[in-house]
Amino acid sequence: MPLAQLIDASGLADRLSDPDLRIFDCRFALDDPSYGKRNFEQSHIPGAVYLDLEQDLSGPVTAGQTGRHPLPQPDRLIDRLREAGLDNDSDVVLYDDGPGAFAARAWWLLTWLGKRQGVWLLDGGYKAWREAGGPVTAESQPAQAGQFTGAPENDLLIDAAQLAANLNTPNMRLLDARALPRFRGDEEPIDPVAGRIPGAQCMPFAGNLDENGRFLAPKVLHKRFEPHAQAAEADRLVAYCGSGVTACHNLFALCLAGYPMAKLYAGSWSEWINDSQRPVERG
Repeated sequence: MPLAQLIDASGLADRLSDPDLRIFDCRFALDDPSYGKRNFEQSHIPGAVYLDLEQDLSGPVTAGQTGRHPLPQPDRLIDRLREAGLDNDSDVVLYDDGPGAFAARAWWLLTWLGKRQGVWLLDGGYKAWREAGGPVTAESQPAQAGQFTGAPENDLLIDAAQLAANLNTPNMRLLDARALPRFRGDEEPIDPVAGRIPGAQCMPFAGNLDENGRFLAPKVLHKRFEPHAQAAEADRLVAYCGSGVTACHNLFALCLAGYPMAKLYAGSWSEWINDSQRPVERG
């Protein structure tokens, strides 16, 4: 079974009554942290449980040390997923408003914990669901606790020290998921330092989507990533972004295109710049 899978609104509608299906609503807004929960309480896909980027899908921020969205402690995340009703053999559908960045973060975390089968992203997210006339509700029923047992697979990660030690290594390729102005350092609306990690290639996550906010066909994504996947040796393709969220969108797209899982620099730019000795490129 492929590691990255999409389901459309029609496919999800056909499975809403499936007792083995778990639906997780991952809507969030970086400039309004209460947005996702607030909108979930107003309306969501029936049966969905809300997972908050900062409360559930990230760990505590330590000023001057971590990035803006450090990985959650595995045991805490596993407990939260059990509370949300997850079992080892559950099927899972993840969604956000549409672009898929926050849903892809949840997908990567599930993969990290060993949940490699039966996980789908809703293509086009909640927007596509509403456009298709899918039912919504404001009601939430407490989930029956699940028995999910996971363990982190840290081979999927690279940390700042490892990355710094290998920046000049041939055939390492860094994919930066931020938009070009932030990549170039022309502007930086979120973090205190502008620029990029030296040697990185600009691969905005939005480039994985078509004009309707759906993922491009796998063969198109394969072509998009091909120059970078071919240039990198095994285990030397690395995704990062501002805080380790939209990088997961590129990782999902790579897997959807048929490439193996690349590594995530989870701390990303917001962690990299905590150490003034780490090099920065601009322009």
